[in-house]
Amino acid sequence: MAQELKQTTTQAAVQVQGHRLTQQQMLQVRLLEMPLTELEENVSAEIYDNPALEVGREHEEDDSSASTDSAESFEEQQEREERQDALDSALERIGGEDNDLPVYDPRSQPTDTADYEGMVYGDPVSFVDKLMEQMGERELTSRQQEILEYLIGSLDDDGLLRISLDSIADKLSIYQGLDVEEKEVEQMLLVLQDFDPPGIGARSLQECLLLQVHRKQRALRPINTEEKKALAQFYNLLYTIIQDDWDAFSKKRWDKLQQQLKLSAPQIAALQREVRKLNPKPGSSMGETMGRSTNQVTPDFLVDSNDDGTVTFALNHGNLPELRVSAQYEEMARAYKDNKASMNRREKEALLYAREKVERAQGYIEAVKQRRHTLFVTMKAIIAIQHRFFVDGDEADLRPMTLKDVADRTGLDISTISRVSNIKYAQTRWGTFPLRFFFTEGYTTDSGEELSTRNIKMALKALIDQEDKHKPLSDDALAKAMGAKGMPIARRTVAKYREQLGLPVARLRKALIPQHYYQLNFLST
Repeated sequence: MAQELKQTTTQAAVQVQGHRLTQQQMLQVRLLEMPLTELEENVSAEIYDNPALEVGREHEEDDSSASTDSAESFEEQQEREERQDALDSALERIGGEDNDLPVYDPRSQPTDTADYEGMVYGDPVSFVDKLMEQMGERELTSRQQEILEYLIGSLDDDGLLRISLDSIADKLSIYQGLDVEEKEVEQMLLVLQDFDPPGIGARSLQECLLLQVHRKQRALRPINTEEKKALAQFYNLLYTIIQDDWDAFSKKRWDKLQQQLKLSAPQIAALQREVRKLNPKPGSSMGETMGRSTNQVTPDFLVDSNDDGTVTFALNHGNLPELRVSAQYEEMARAYKDNKASMNRREKEALLYAREKVERAQGYIEAVKQRRHTLFVTMKAIIAIQHRFFVDGDEADLRPMTLKDVADRTGLDISTISRVSNIKYAQTRWGTFPLRFFFTEGYTTDSGEELSTRNIKMALKALIDQEDKHKPLSDDALAKAMGAKGMPIARRTVAKYREQLGLPVARLRKALIPQHYYQLNFLST
């Protein structure tokens, strides 16, 4: 009887353990599927509901980043520093009078600078239109307007210029027939950088922030009052930090900056608050971006490529804080384990409550870490396979890549990779893409070359674009031509890809040719 009871108890314990494991897995899946903004809300709600879950100190290093890119470091700065505002205000009332640098609280001063933390998106007018309006207000020659218009068209959705000036000069020469020197392009870039909002046209995040601080400095002129002198000193310090101490600034090493510059805690707090007013994406403050609807996508990954061909990336943490279990509640949970035999009922109930909250906090923290790890290894595998695309942005460089390929590299289930690829986005130098964009079927040619379906479709489209429009190629002829190019595909595959490309059959391609096409071809013979 005792043996049966023991066996039953053991089975029940296994079932409970299995149930807990299932609940933990369900939590991990739920957090994994959440977009960043929803996860931020969920974390805040969990902190509010569970007193054993607290905001901890940010880790200096973690496995959520494989990059030292400054833009990614700045994204990490957008944390919950507002929680310290009350403490900052108290500190500002203590001392500071012995320091040369005045304590300045930007919130107490009138300013024309927008508070980008409360930004509204979705203006139906694109930021390109708004920049073009500002260009029309300048006295420019037609040549200058052409260069400036090309620069505006070269900005990414953040309002930054990711293309080198010599490359723009080359493109103006090739595509616009405009023979310009890099110096002339740079002069017009300075004009663009004088447009609103401040930071537009910057070539890096550092330059973007410097432009914004410089605009604040310029707005103070003439410096003819004591208040303006204090503000000028404040902005000069911030400008110097961003310009000369970028590494520490971008990694949010305020403790190092405080020690190095001999600043007080209130002064550092004032600098931090001013930094939060700077906008790393000035283009997003001007309404709808190029090629985007008003439904903005928050990227889960920030990917960049370097001049040496390396690709770096980091998870977009947004405003997610680091989490930890309350030391007080952990101590209460340990007290229950060590002393439960000598406790009365009320003490046991209180400490059992503490243990339950600690276990819940531990499970939640583990689920958040697992989410971070899953996203990290998935993106790392995708970049390893599609490295060439991230370097040059050429869609033709995308290799065949399946869910199984990524699953094999990461050790994760195919279902997990599928879930991540369908709901997550990566911001690159070439645009923001859903992860599913990087997955494509393919095959290996007789020569051993790997070709993706995207490569094949591009080659097929090129054949159709270059065909003799007097005698458009049939699907059979296209299949033979593709085979001659080392891409042997069946006629039905040609038909399938042609339809997916939105291209009509041969007889309709011929029928769609305008009459003047024949006239032009006749005259040229």
